[in-house]
Amino acid sequence: MWEFPDLPYSRPDAEAVSLAYQSAIDAFAAAQSFAEANEAYLEQDRIIGAFYTAFTIASVRQTIDTTDAFYNGEMAFLNRADARLMPLRKRSLDALLATPFRDGFVAEYGEELFIKARTEALTQSEAIIQDAIEESDLKEEYKKIAASCSVEFKGQTRNFYGLLKFMEDPDRETRKAAFTEWAKLYENASDSLDDVYDKLIAIRRRMAQKLGFNSYIELAYASKGRVDYSAKDVESFREQVREVIVPAVWEYKKKQAKRVGVDKLRYYDENFMFPDGNADPVGGEDALLPIGRRMYRELSPETAEFFDFMLEHNLFDLNTRPGKHLGGYCTSLPDYKAPFIFSNFNGTASDVGVLTHEAGHAFAGYTAARSQPILAYGGSTSEINEIHSMGMEHFTYPWLKDLFGAEHAAKARFIHLCDAFSVVPYLVSVDEFQHRVFENPGMSRKERREAWSDIERTYLPWRDYDGNAFLEGGGFWMQKQHVFLYPFYYIDYALAQTCAFELYGRIKANPKQAWDDYLRLCRAGGSKGYFELLELANLSNPFKPGAVERAVGHVVEELNAAHEGFPEA
Repeated sequence: MWEFPDLPYSRPDAEAVSLAYQSAIDAFAAAQSFAEANEAYLEQDRIIGAFYTAFTIASVRQTIDTTDAFYNGEMAFLNRADARLMPLRKRSLDALLATPFRDGFVAEYGEELFIKARTEALTQSEAIIQDAIEESDLKEEYKKIAASCSVEFKGQTRNFYGLLKFMEDPDRETRKAAFTEWAKLYENASDSLDDVYDKLIAIRRRMAQKLGFNSYIELAYASKGRVDYSAKDVESFREQVREVIVPAVWEYKKKQAKRVGVDKLRYYDENFMFPDGNADPVGGEDALLPIGRRMYRELSPETAEFFDFMLEHNLFDLNTRPGKHLGGYCTSLPDYKAPFIFSNFNGTASDVGVLTHEAGHAFAGYTAARSQPILAYGGSTSEINEIHSMGMEHFTYPWLKDLFGAEHAAKARFIHLCDAFSVVPYLVSVDEFQHRVFENPGMSRKERREAWSDIERTYLPWRDYDGNAFLEGGGFWMQKQHVFLYPFYYIDYALAQTCAFELYGRIKANPKQAWDDYLRLCRAGGSKGYFELLELANLSNPFKPGAVERAVGHVVEELNAAHEGFPEA
C-alpha cells in the first residue's frame, strides 16, 4: 500500500516528455480512423498525466516546507519545463480542432471537449513561454515572502495562521494585540509584495498583448474557461450582492457588536462572535480525522469510500508550522486518481472547514476521476468546483455536534452560516479590485491602496481598523494570496456560494434530492459547460436578475431567527 509521504519522486526528463508528447500528437494527426485518433489522444493524456503527477508531488512537498532547497530547485525546473510544453500543447489543441474525426470524438466525449480546446488554444503560444516562466518565478517568490513572515507572540514563533486563533480570543486586548502583530507582518513585507505585484501586472499584461487580447482581463477569463458569461455579467452580479447582501451583513455586524458587548466592531472583533468565545473544534488532527471518517461513512456510501481512501493513502498535510506555505488547497495526482489536501490547522473552526470545504473538492475530484474518461473532464471551472466544496460544508452540518461537541453545535452552525453569508461582500471586493487594477494598469502603489479603500467603503462599510494606518490606507488587499497566485479566481467563490445556498435550501427541504443533485454534479466533472452543469444539478443561473435574492432568502430568515436565539451581552 502506498502513502503520499513515501511516493517516489524523480525529476521528469523534459526532453523525453517533449519527444513522447510530440510523437503522440503526430500519431493523432496521421490517424486514419477515429479509433487510431482516440488511441493517440489518450496517449497524450497518459504522457501529460505522468508529468503533472510528478509536478504535483514536488509542488506539495515544496509548499509543506518552502525552505526545502531540493524541492525549491525542482519547482524552478518544473515551472520552466511546463512552460516549454506550451507549443506542443497548442499544437495538440489545433490538431484536435482540425480532426476529420470530430463526430467520433463528440459521440464519445461530447461537444464540451471542443469548446474547451477552442478557448484554451487562445491562451497558448510560444511567444509567451518566457513570460510564463517569469510569472511562475514571481509566484514562488511571493510564496517564500509570505511563508517567511513570523513574529514572537505569547512565547512562540507564529506565522499569519498562528495569530488567527488569538484574533478570536474572548479577551479583547489579546485580539487587538494579535491583530496588531498580524497587520505589522504585512506592513513589513509590503514593499516586497508591491514589488512582486508590480512585476506580475506587467508580465500578465504583456502576455495578453502577445496573445492578441485587448486586456489581461480577457486573457484571465479565457484562461479560466469562462465562455458562458462576461465581465459585464460579473459586474451585474456584484451589484446584486451590494443591493441584497451588504445591507443584511451590516445589520448582522451591528447585532454582533451588541452580542459581544463592544461599542463598535473593530476588525479584530469581526471573527469574535460570542462573548464567551467562538466554538472551537474538539481537538486537532488526531481528534478530527477519526470523526471525519465516521462522518463521511454516515453521510453516504460514496463519501465513505472516498474518505477511507484518503486516510489509507495519507493524503493530508494539515498542521501549521514555520516555513509552510499559507492557506489551504486541494490538488490531485492524476496517475493515482488521488486528491491531496493541504492546510494550516490552528485550533479554530477553520480546521473543520478544511475537513468539509477542501474535502468537498477532494470528493469531487475523486469521483470525477472514476467517472470521466479523459483528463480534460477531471474537473470543471472554478465557479463549479467551489460548489462542490461549499455544498459539502452544508451537507456536514449534522456532524457539527461531533466536531465541536454537542453543547457548541448550534453556535458552530450559526457561525459557519453567518460567515458564509457575510464573506460574500469581501469576495466581490477582491474581484472588483482586480478589475480596477487591470483596467488601469498604470496605477501607482498608492493609487491601488486608494482603490481598495474605496471598494471597502462600497462593500464593507462596517470595516474599522481601529487607527491602524497601514490598513486604513488600503493595505488590506495584500493579505489575499489569490491576487498574486490565482488572478480573477475569487469571484468564483461568491458565484458558487450563491448556488451552494440554493442547494442548502434543498438540503433542508429534501436532503435525498439535494444529495442526488450534488453527486450528479460531482460525477460530471468538466464534461459540460457552466450553465449546463448548473442545470444538471437543478441550480439557478446566478447572473439572472433577482437570483441572489432568491438564493439567500432562506439564509437571511435562518440567520435572523438565530440572532434572536442568541441574547446580547
